Amino acid sequence: MPLDPFFADRLRTHRAYLIRTTLQGFAEKWDQPWLARLAVRLAPPPAPAHGAASGARAVASTAGARSGSGPAAEKSGLGTAVTLGSTPSSAGRSTPTSVPTAPARKRAAPKKKPTRSAHRKAAIAWDRKELAAVGRPGPDVRIVEYLVPVPGRPDVRVRIYYPDLADADADADADAATDSAASIRQPEPDATTERSLVPATLAFYGGGFRIGGIDYPTTDAGFRLRAFDAGVAVVAVDYALAPEHKFPTAVEQGHAALGWLVREAAGLGIDADRLAISGISAGGNIAAAVTLLNRDAATIPLRFQLLEVPVVDLTGKHVDFGPVRALGVPAFLAAREMRSVARTYLPAPADARNPLASPLLAPSHAGLPPAHILTAEYDALRGEGAAYGAALRAAGVEASVVRYLGMTHDTPIFLGSVPAARRWHRDVVSALRTLHD
Repeated sequence: MPLDPFFADRLRTHRAYLIRTTLQGFAEKWDQPWLARLAVRLAPPPAPAHGAASGARAVASTAGARSGSGPAAEKSGLGTAVTLGSTPSSAGRSTPTSVPTAPARKRAAPKKKPTRSAHRKAAIAWDRKELAAVGRPGPDVRIVEYLVPVPGRPDVRVRIYYPDLADADADADADAATDSAASIRQPEPDATTERSLVPATLAFYGGGFRIGGIDYPTTDAGFRLRAFDAGVAVVAVDYALAPEHKFPTAVEQGHAALGWLVREAAGLGIDADRLAISGISAGGNIAAAVTLLNRDAATIPLRFQLLEVPVVDLTGKHVDFGPVRALGVPAFLAAREMRSVARTYLPAPADARNPLASPLLAPSHAGLPPAHILTAEYDALRGEGAAYGAALRAAGVEASVVRYLGMTHDTPIFLGSVPAARRWHRDVVSALRTLHD
């Protein structure tokens, strides 16, 4: 099926942006200004918009790229790309004196690259614009945050989105939480509540293991909508990012959060017998890894796992370059991005074969919870989702894999603009509602 017109329009800018910034990066790395000039000829930057700075808006997934980032910082399901600047100018070169001579070309001083913190701040700012332009804000549900201890790893922040709306009688912590800046507090296991226990899903956001978080506006809005529409608590784990915290930190934080959720369920107003686990993109990887750990520990029964456009094989063997070629994006860019993600997340290349890094490679998938897997036609990760579903079924696990035609990796965030994104949301909500059965 052809790419949805919404994504096709944005792809034209994104494709040019990818080519231009890649060639500019090579030009600076190898001190070859002609590459930068070629980049501009092949993919000229867009004309400045009236009253605003020009900028490419990333849309189509190549190696699972998440859209909506632009030149300042491309927020992606599998990584971050930065505009590396223009061709070095003539400033700093020597000038002729009394006798005309060719100017002696000096090697341009390396540009100071933006810090990782600056990348992430820029990505959050762009994400906020995307939510306003093409997304859908979430309802004002009740939210509370906790800090969960993780042995040998950094404590992890967990935010619970309850399905009920915040009201004037809510306590101060919950009121503060509705502004996405909830007070962190400890659970009160012995506390009584008039509210009935609700089912819950332990949820992991996407972002290529190195960007993203529960404070990103589109992520926060999505969790709010899913909690309210499905009538379940969404327990979002703000796992630590690479490269500061490499594998298996995020997986161990996720597993610790699951154990904490079950131990404290009654005090949290959550039914420990009606739990699921879910994740998007890199978050799908972590969710699948946590289910493996949980199965091997034989401790917590999970109703199902909900994996959206998951990356489940960091060796790259199941990346499907068909969508990349169909979008007219050079396949080497997708391969380069995938290698970059693995390099950033994993301590060593050999770790890509660890089942907790690549759940598809687990020796056995028997005994895992049923799986709902959602993939997109124009996503290089579609093959991984299909392969994981096949592996689960081969092991006797109930699994369904649904591919959304004409869609890209980042479809779920476009609820305000793309009808298929709204269908995707309804399908996710339908799966979560089965926790009430």
